[in-house]
Amino acid sequence: MGSLETPSSRQGFEWIDLEVVKPSEEAVRLTPPELALRHQVLPVELRDGVLTVAIGAPTALAAADEVGKLVGYPTRAVLAAPSFIRALIEEIFIERILSGLPDKADDQAGAEIDDTTDLADLQKMAGEAAVVQMVNLIFAQAVRDGASDIHVEPYERQVKVRFRVDGMLRDALQPPRRMHAAIISRIKILGEMNIAERRLPQDGRIKITIAGRAIDVRVSIVPTVYGERAVMRILDKTTAMLGLEELGMRQDALARFRTIIRVPHGVILSTGPTGSGKSTTLYASLQEIWSSTTNILTIEDPVEYQVPGISQIQVRPQIGLTFANGLRSIVRQDPDVIMVGEIRDHETADISIHAALTGHLVFSTLHTNDAAGAVTRLLDMGVEPYLVASSLVATVAQRLVRRICANCAQPYEPRAEALEAIGIEGSDLPGGTLMRGAGCDRCQQTGYKGRHALFELFIVDEPIRRLTVDRASSNDMRDHAIRRQGMRTLLGDGRLAVLDGKTSPDEVLRVCQREAL
Repeated sequence: MGSLETPSSRQGFEWIDLEVVKPSEEAVRLTPPELALRHQVLPVELRDGVLTVAIGAPTALAAADEVGKLVGYPTRAVLAAPSFIRALIEEIFIERILSGLPDKADDQAGAEIDDTTDLADLQKMAGEAAVVQMVNLIFAQAVRDGASDIHVEPYERQVKVRFRVDGMLRDALQPPRRMHAAIISRIKILGEMNIAERRLPQDGRIKITIAGRAIDVRVSIVPTVYGERAVMRILDKTTAMLGLEELGMRQDALARFRTIIRVPHGVILSTGPTGSGKSTTLYASLQEIWSSTTNILTIEDPVEYQVPGISQIQVRPQIGLTFANGLRSIVRQDPDVIMVGEIRDHETADISIHAALTGHLVFSTLHTNDAAGAVTRLLDMGVEPYLVASSLVATVAQRLVRRICANCAQPYEPRAEALEAIGIEGSDLPGGTLMRGAGCDRCQQTGYKGRHALFELFIVDEPIRRLTVDRASSNDMRDHAIRRQGMRTLLGDGRLAVLDGKTSPDEVLRVCQREAL
């Protein structure tokens, strides 16, 4: 074991260089893998009955103490580079997990399970310590990395685990091919699914606690030619909900939106693709208008965040509690404001619009490319044009772009084609440069950390109502909103975000259609 003597002291803690000092086998063997990963605490050595552990910051001191209590030794915390701690934990403890597997000369051996495999064998495989630890490791690392989704993907000769972080998929782990069936079976057990059924898609839910945080996981499993593929959506119940001010909406649009959400009745829609932050916007709106004199009810699938003071209903299609059926009951609960998680069909759309026409304020989401497209989408669902014109108040389209990492941001000269595509001219850039992330440990070398929302606010005025009744195209409505209302499109909002140094031209073009501003 190398010396723990340090070249410097930081905030009263000893500093060690993990490129020089290597963890001892005794210390590593003492610490459970999921414990080290969850707390990001690296055991370094056990000497004279004291376990030395490396932490990335003094704020992790409590985690070091907790590790000591669990392993039964007093701890001495030393500081080290967080990036080295993370890399060594993953390298050492994943190797430990894999070493717990039965020895196989061929990694493909045992990879396939056929339909005759005994159920007891599946359960036994899923309960093996190495499999349990691997699944725990996947969940813990995903939560620590801030992932919204986990993908477990089988291929002919390998299994990939990928995380979606800030809207982009990235490789995370690569378990041995032979572990695939056992990992899927373990996920099925946690999600209370049928582990014997391997030919049909299945859905389930998992509730886990990681580092004191309650996490809900929605699981979807589908069969592929190389085995079952699992995708898990992570819903962190302890994540603080954002207020309207924190959404990133520009002040002029925010002022108009605040006025709109206080109308006494009507339908307000948030539109965009899956994962664009629609539900977050609706929750922020509900928090903004809540008071002790309002009765707010929601029906959602799933209930992503629990909001104090608001009654929330979980859709349960298997027992007949659909959006439409639940909405019928909600209307009889004397509500002032109703939030419908998503308008998916004619029945839900029709009930929502009639609720608005009878004096309720209804919030919901819809999948459309832009804000004006919500009108034609409702008409396509079979809702009468005069009902849409009478009830719809406004729609807000949104997209999420990755935010430039503040830690490694630096000026650069952008490509002329990218600037032209989002409408930035030379005169808009006095210095001729924009900002971009060079890549660092904090952003995992991507140059981006966190996300920023772009908005397009479409208000239904009298001319828009006439266009709706006439079944005009969404392009005609959109052109009117730009010319007469001064509506800023998603691309136009992205242009301003680029000039503010919040994101890059390439990011805006990735999520926005290239269209006239």
